Amino acid sequence: QQLSRTLFPLGILRKAEVREIAEEYGCADARKKESQDICFVNNGAYASFIEQYTGKKFEPGSFINRRGEVLGTHKGIIRYTVGQHKGLGISSAEPLYVCELLPEENRIILCSDSELYTKNLDAARINLIACDSITSPVKLSAKIRYRQKEQTATVEQIEADRLRLEFETPQRAVTKGQSVVLYDGNCVVGGGVII
Repeated sequence: QQLSRTLFPLGILRKAEVREIAEEYGCADARKKESQDICFVNNGAYASFIEQYTGKKFEPGSFINRRGEVLGTHKGIIRYTVGQHKGLGISSAEPLYVCELLPEENRIILCSDSELYTKNLDAARINLIACDSITSPVKLSAKIRYRQKEQTATVEQIEADRLRLEFETPQRAVTKGQSVVLYDGNCVVGGGVII
C-alpha cells in the first residue's frame, strides 16, 4: 500500500546520471562526497547537536563492569555506542568496549570484545512488507547495521508485534534501539526495532 503511493522524483535515472546532469547545470553538490550520515550535523558533533536541540544536558556518570564495580567516569551517555572502544579514557590490562548503556542509571557497562557477540535478538515494532505475518520459523538474511553484509538467521514471529532471530554465526554489538532488516534475496521482508 505504501509503495503504490510512493513517487521517486528521479524515476529510472541512476545516481551517476543525476550527478552528470547536476554538473551540467553547475550545481555545487554535483561531486559532493557521499554520506550515509546525518548531513545537517556539522563535524560529527552529534552529542552537542542533541543537547542543543533538546535543551537537555547529559551529565557525566560511571563506567562499570558487569559486577557493578566503578571503572571510571564517562562524559555523558549520549557520547557512547555499543561496541565502542576508542575515546573511553579507561586504562586496563585488556581492551574494554561499551557493552550496554543504562540511561536510567546514567551508567555504562564495559566488557571485553568477546562479550559483545550474541546469536540471538528480539525485535518489536515490527513492519512486515512482503507478508502479513511469519507463520513458522524461516531462514532469511538479516542486517543489524546499514554497512553490514547480510547474515543468515532463522526468524520466528513469537507475538503479533515481536520477532526472534537466531543467527548462524554470532553477531557483534547487537544494539537496542537499532533496526534489524530482513531480506529474502532481493526482497525486503520487513524488520523491527531491536529490544
